Amino acid sequence: MSKTLILICDDQESVHETIGEYLKIEGMDYISAYEGLDALNKAKKFKPDLILLDLMMPKMFGTDVCKEIRKSSDVPIIMLTAKCETIDKIIGLELGSDDYISKPFSPREVVTRIKTVLRRTSNVSKALNCIKYRDLEINLDSHEVYVKGELVKVTPKEIKIFYMLASNPGNILNREHILSEVWGYDYFGDTRVVDTQIKRLRKKLPPYDLNWEIKSIYGVGYKFEVS
Repeated sequence: MSKTLILICDDQESVHETIGEYLKIEGMDYISAYEGLDALNKAKKFKPDLILLDLMMPKMFGTDVCKEIRKSSDVPIIMLTAKCETIDKIIGLELGSDDYISKPFSPREVVTRIKTVLRRTSNVSKALNCIKYRDLEINLDSHEVYVKGELVKVTPKEIKIFYMLASNPGNILNREHILSEVWGYDYFGDTRVVDTQIKRLRKKLPPYDLNWEIKSIYGVGYKFEVS
């Protein structure tokens, strides 16, 4: 069985050396990228099991790399950032990262978080399925959403949220529950990222002639409501 492959994207060589040593101890392999464009190319070429992605990368910011990767891949991404402001964390999560770690950090902490995210995402993948309802089809296996037979391009986080809601028609799902299920039970983040993802999802759906809707429940969360 092949080893777990981690792509480390950071412009500091010391980060690669220290984290790399701890990954080897855990029986994992890694490859390195020192600037954004190289990170994007290696992500596509080597298809790593997880990506450590620094926010401030030369040639192409980590946020832009993350955005490009999320157009075609649901590979787990952990953002590395020297900034501690909440807004930076929110931006990273809105773009589709699975977790973030603020610098300075210990290599042991990073590897622990890597193992946690890998365990969490592998558990999610086992539950992938397909929902068909009237003019709506959500297929998590193929990462496709069809409305009235037309393909709707969605991000990995958007389709997971959509699937959760459509799987529980008429039931209200609060923001905290959606956050923990989609971003992980051990992640405690700002629930505003849920609102942002649903707002973007709604914009991609037809504005009328649907027998269902994603309805906001003020002060609580959301529900998939059938007309």
